[in-house]
Amino acid sequence: MDPAQPEWLRAGDSRLRLHTIVRLRWLAVVGQSLTILAVHWGLGMTVPIGWCFAVIALSAWLNVALRIRFPESQRLTARSAFLMLGFDIIQLAALLYLTGGLENPFAFLLVAPVAVSASALPLRTTIALGLLAIAAASVLAYAHYPLPWCHQDNAGSELFHHPIAWCHSQTIAIPQIYVLGVWAAVVLGIVFIGFYTWRTAQENRRMAEALAATEMVLAREQRLSALDGMAAAAAHGLGTPLATIAVATKELLHAAQEGDPIYDDLLLVRHQAERCRDILKELSARAEELDTILSRLPVSHLIDEVVEPYRPLAVPINVTAGPQPGVSTNSDAVREPVTDRNPGVLYGLGNLIENALDFAKEQVDVDASWSRDEVRIVVTDDGDGFPPDVLEQLGEPFVTTRPAATVDHDEPGHAGMGLGFFIAKTLLERSCARLELANRHEPETGAVVTVIWPRKAFEEPQCCHHTDLAI
Repeated sequence: MDPAQPEWLRAGDSRLRLHTIVRLRWLAVVGQSLTILAVHWGLGMTVPIGWCFAVIALSAWLNVALRIRFPESQRLTARSAFLMLGFDIIQLAALLYLTGGLENPFAFLLVAPVAVSASALPLRTTIALGLLAIAAASVLAYAHYPLPWCHQDNAGSELFHHPIAWCHSQTIAIPQIYVLGVWAAVVLGIVFIGFYTWRTAQENRRMAEALAATEMVLAREQRLSALDGMAAAAAHGLGTPLATIAVATKELLHAAQEGDPIYDDLLLVRHQAERCRDILKELSARAEELDTILSRLPVSHLIDEVVEPYRPLAVPINVTAGPQPGVSTNSDAVREPVTDRNPGVLYGLGNLIENALDFAKEQVDVDASWSRDEVRIVVTDDGDGFPPDVLEQLGEPFVTTRPAATVDHDEPGHAGMGLGFFIAKTLLERSCARLELANRHEPETGAVVTVIWPRKAFEEPQCCHHTDLAI
């Protein structure tokens, strides 16, 4: 993964901090303690309270030791997180063993550590914890202390009178078939909730990685756009010292004779200073010439700038621009829209054209049109078009229709990752554009990508309200 990406993306095997595990465990300690006290003193049921609190205290002491030994911001490795969550499963299984096993209605909590793992740890770690939880549930189905219940003395009077009507028998007999049903429910819950949580977390992670890649591309485009401004600033700033060098060299040449050893060196210095001055003059002139182009672009010039790098390719690109049919020639809508030069828009449109060229057979058409309300750019190729099964998913990260390019006749090359179109779509949407994807109507074949801006947002990008990319 790119070193420029955030640390939490590069540390890919675990996204859990010790602080999170410790807080969840404190929550479990408090909940377990209150439940034991409520069952023993509130409901009057027999509970091995000493052993139960010994098991709970073990979790509490582990939390204290971890808090003393490590900082809260400590990021866990996958192995450390597995040991932490594995301990939680075993601790909960021990508590369930003392309080009825799978007959205890709180047995479903075995799912919790697996769900936490699925949301932040690699799949292999989640599978290992899931198997551990299933093994614990299997043991608890047959081996456990009796389920806590009210008790009676030999005379039949309750030692602990409680007004709850159902608390009247000495023991409760739960059929084994019911216990097996609970076991099946716990196992299916571990599998389903674990997979569902892992899948959801993977989607979020893929989106975060794609957005990080988008931000890096946008930053690169912005740096490239700033180079012309830097060149103009350099030309302005270096002009004075170069003029000083030229004057000093001229004075030294007057004082030196042609036969002196330093005379030729002084000539070389003056020549190089004049050359630097000529280069800076050229840069200044170019910066002034391109200033209006770099700041504001008519839509036709925008298209020409995007298309120009792809002109040398074998597939021809046909460009058309003009008002949409029905626009009155006497209205202000016929005027060509002009926008700020936006590196994100340039990159996004360039990516769409590059994709069209990759799949086109004979030509690519780029049509720009506008009306009073909107500006529309349509990129069309004559290839096979979008596959129907992925048409609705295009624009999501890591969804691609690009086959692996062949390096030679025998070995396949690297297949597309699907990030390019996602980045293009994201950058265009930042400028208030809307993308529409479709295939050409039969009998014609090919893909059609339409980019639509509200005209006001296109001409005045500062009026476009959008949310900045964030991870």
